[in-house]
Amino acid sequence: MSQTTSSTSFAVTEAADRRSADEIAHLLANPGFGSLFTEHMVLVEWTGDTGWQEARVVPYGPIPLDPSAAVFHYAQEIFEGMKAYRHSDGTVWTFRPERNAERFNASARRLAMPELPPTIFLDAIKELVTLDQGWVPPADSGETSLYLRPFMIATEEALGVRPSNRYLFSVIASPAGAYFTGGLTPVSLWVSDQYVRAAAGGTGAAKCGGNYAASLASQAEGIEHGCDQVVFLDAAEHRYVEELGGMNLFFVYADGRVVTPELTGTILPGITRSSLIDLLRERGHDVTERRFTIDEWRDGVAGGEITEVFACGTAAVITPVGRLAWSGGELAMPQDHSLTLDLRQELLDIQYGRAEDRHGWLYQLV
Repeated sequence: MSQTTSSTSFAVTEAADRRSADEIAHLLANPGFGSLFTEHMVLVEWTGDTGWQEARVVPYGPIPLDPSAAVFHYAQEIFEGMKAYRHSDGTVWTFRPERNAERFNASARRLAMPELPPTIFLDAIKELVTLDQGWVPPADSGETSLYLRPFMIATEEALGVRPSNRYLFSVIASPAGAYFTGGLTPVSLWVSDQYVRAAAGGTGAAKCGGNYAASLASQAEGIEHGCDQVVFLDAAEHRYVEELGGMNLFFVYADGRVVTPELTGTILPGITRSSLIDLLRERGHDVTERRFTIDEWRDGVAGGEITEVFACGTAAVITPVGRLAWSGGELAMPQDHSLTLDLRQELLDIQYGRAEDRHGWLYQLV
């Protein structure tokens, strides 16, 4: 476990109409996902002349932008997703935020945006959660947490296809319940044969809004076929499994081997994915990161070699896959989710402080 003191100076303006503890408790009883927001947000600005400046925490609210702001026209925008967890002693922690800071800057480089010093990234999260810590759900409230959304947008008021000369970094926070409203039930997946998420040399490894916007048409197609999420295949051959719209995939074999698609530059390097690879190897599983075809998936399940399939990500944590469908067919996944659920519990126990953090993954915020 790690903890640091803030080294970034933030000017703080508290909201005048803060909710009472009773009001917050009422809202936290059923927070949903991404629909409620805490009372404050972090703002830090960058210009080509001055660099990062004006770090501040202000009341949550609209951000004024000129209609010509570059983000509207050229989509320079990146973000991260994290969670803050209340432990039984009342302290509040997050999970591997240094990795989020690293990925944020990798996304920034790909979109020709300025890198944010990791100290500012971490201090911003700590500052916001400290001020709005009353919005972190109690430790005994199940899998609830405070979802954190750091993001950066281009704000220069000018048209022209070039990197912006002004940017805004912000952090907002949203109390969150379960990602899937139906609870922890196996998800059904639609294999998209018409759309791709990313191509070699593109922005697949960056966490930018454009990747998610490009996935929405195929997501709608999947819903039309009774599926929860979409499986994207590679753009060149339409054979290799990449990821879902927002989650990585794992395939468990009867002999204990585990395969997950390798990071080819078109797949987002998930922090949950990386953590699960470590936990699986500690359990003695042979984990291979390699290219994995859709035919291997279907044949492996049909022949009984693949015994479990699961998806993972920050928001959903880990969820079993129950059905795979595509144009002209579908296949039920194995019903034994024992390793999936056991891994899920192990990861949650670490995040909520119920198990030893032997990797030093937790970072104290409050």
